[in-house]
Amino acid sequence: MANLSLILWAVIPPLLFLWFYYRRTHAAPPPLQLLFFFIFGAISGFVALGLEWTVENVANSVIDWAKIQRSFFGFSLRQIMVIAPIEEGCKLAAVILPICYLQRRYQFRATTVFLFTIAVALGFTAEENWIYWFHGTASILERLISTPVHSMFSAPWGYALGIYIASTRRLNRDRNLIFIAWLNAVFFHALVNILSRAWVYPLPIHFLAYALFPLLLWMFWRLEQLLRKVQRKPPITLISGYTPQTRYWQRSLVLLILLLGGNAIFGLFLLARKLSPLRLEQLFEPDIFSFILKQIAINLSLGVLSWLIYRYLRYLAGRRYFLQLGKY
Repeated sequence: MANLSLILWAVIPPLLFLWFYYRRTHAAPPPLQLLFFFIFGAISGFVALGLEWTVENVANSVIDWAKIQRSFFGFSLRQIMVIAPIEEGCKLAAVILPICYLQRRYQFRATTVFLFTIAVALGFTAEENWIYWFHGTASILERLISTPVHSMFSAPWGYALGIYIASTRRLNRDRNLIFIAWLNAVFFHALVNILSRAWVYPLPIHFLAYALFPLLLWMFWRLEQLLRKVQRKPPITLISGYTPQTRYWQRSLVLLILLLGGNAIFGLFLLARKLSPLRLEQLFEPDIFSFILKQIAINLSLGVLSWLIYRYLRYLAGRRYFLQLGKY
């Protein structure tokens, strides 16, 4: 019964996220096809785990790989050379192999392939959730926040693959774009893993952890923009200035949005981690309750400020659009 509960906790959040994107995608594939790719993604997660175990055993037989990983450089090298390439490679294979078989009967659109990529990535996440929780190496909160992360990693090559498969003229340029997008996914996959671990190392490496949530916020924004692009919807414009000076100013505001919004989420995450060991009645003790209210107020203020800056940039972009319409 406990194992069934663990499986449900691992599977339901990714499935809800998949349903969220399924409802927002026009001409989405049948749910059974998405479920098939979701299961294939979970299988690819076990394959990646086996490959990582094999590579690390081979490395340990040649050099003292376990000792090397204890340093920040060794840990970063492991993410760049082993973890990220294997996991992104397994997810890419889990999308391409079923599509090669199904293409005998179906002609896929770019949106369909992109949604298949999200389904595989979320299946991979479900497998990771189960592994982490089964071994007790991550909290429920940490894994719930990580639900969309694999989709955010794989979105660039999912978009490039969708464009290539849906094209009537498959050019080498489009095929090369898939590899470039895959390298992009590997880079950001490794970078996120490195930043998420930076807090356990001494200063100044410790400060790198504060870049994690702004980066995740930007990657989520990129996922949303690629979803709009693959559906041939206009992108959400934030940089709309006419002069280079104005555009640099607006880019700095976008960076400020990511820093404020990302660290507001980070602050609430840290608060939840601090409070998770406490019993419910302890949360209402005067000192603890005032601390909770103070932290919530600070982080919500940062979040609201970032949202106001975002709305300001959207207002400027909308005003420029209507001014351009007025010229015609």
